[in-house]
Amino acid sequence: MYLRCQNFESAQQESLFLWGARQTGKSTLLAGKYQHHRIIDLLMSDVFERYRRNPSLLREELISYEGNYPIIIDEIQKIPDLLNEVHWLIVNQGTRFILSGSSPRKILRSGTNLLGGRALRYELYPLIKKEIPDFDLLRALNHGLLPRHYLSDHPQKLLSAYLGSYLQDEIIAEAKIRNIPSFTHFLEVAAFSNGEMVNYSNIATDCGVSAPTIKEYFQILEDSLLGRFLPSFQKKPKRRVIQSPRFYYFDVGVANYLLKRQLIQAASESFGKAFEHYIYHELYAHRHYSQKDYSLSYWRTTSGLEVDFILGDHEVAIEVKATQMAQERHLKGLKKFTEEYTVNKLILVSNDPIQRKIGNVDILPWNIFLEKLWADEII
Repeated sequence: MYLRCQNFESAQQESLFLWGARQTGKSTLLAGKYQHHRIIDLLMSDVFERYRRNPSLLREELISYEGNYPIIIDEIQKIPDLLNEVHWLIVNQGTRFILSGSSPRKILRSGTNLLGGRALRYELYPLIKKEIPDFDLLRALNHGLLPRHYLSDHPQKLLSAYLGSYLQDEIIAEAKIRNIPSFTHFLEVAAFSNGEMVNYSNIATDCGVSAPTIKEYFQILEDSLLGRFLPSFQKKPKRRVIQSPRFYYFDVGVANYLLKRQLIQAASESFGKAFEHYIYHELYAHRHYSQKDYSLSYWRTTSGLEVDFILGDHEVAIEVKATQMAQERHLKGLKKFTEEYTVNKLILVSNDPIQRKIGNVDILPWNIFLEKLWADEII
């Protein structure tokens, strides 16, 4: 079992939601952390049917509950009406809950009770380096970081099943998508925007649907925790900057599969793309697990000057290069960014074997960068 970095210490005596895409390890985390708690697993068909037919059973069963342990309800999005009973029990009985689910979309879109701020929100992401003993970068870039996929010797089969049973069937059913072929094609086309700026019109043309439909499809991926947008940094720019966000799938393995990438090897073009995606994943997870919740964005001018990641209010600027020998030419975007903003730290993350410095830019091997990141030495 992996020792996950997500913990709930800040929740103290509060109820909480734990969201995360399927197979990120939510159920395993909760089962290991709360071994003696009551767990209501809505993936079990008999349990699901029992509460679906009569959600008030939950209140009837727990109205006299006097234990100090929170009640765990897994896959809460399957029966949103249970949240009314949960709300009543929190307010009137002081019962604590941990409500886990793989997609909040159904709840958000139905206007169902979200407990009026009485439950804190947490999220579990695919694995990070700190959680994996004997971490293998090439394995992570090829297999992805969902626990089963990372460990498997045949991740393609697992990814195929994952795409079929979850990203397509379940999401299509939950979002009530009528044009299934266009959405299925969209999943692949969207992968070509992975790590890139999104052009809704071009994607709409490729998929044979309207641009508003493509925006809705992207919103489905966001609501279902399967993708996210990285906004453009736009604070009082002197130069004209790109305003469109970048899009990333939640897992590099899923993006690989949709892009039909072959085996990723060091120094290849696909390595560079996957490497940047992976560093973004680590930054995004750190932002939430550390509870620092700093802003995360990218910077690009209309003339093509670019910095991959801006942390906070231009506190840290990070460029990611797959090179094994960072040179002055790799620092152009970082240096131009400092002409507009005061920056505390300039960092180039690379495959260099040894940490060094070029001017005021720290050249950090990726593993040293991640050690510093999770030791809270970057921001």
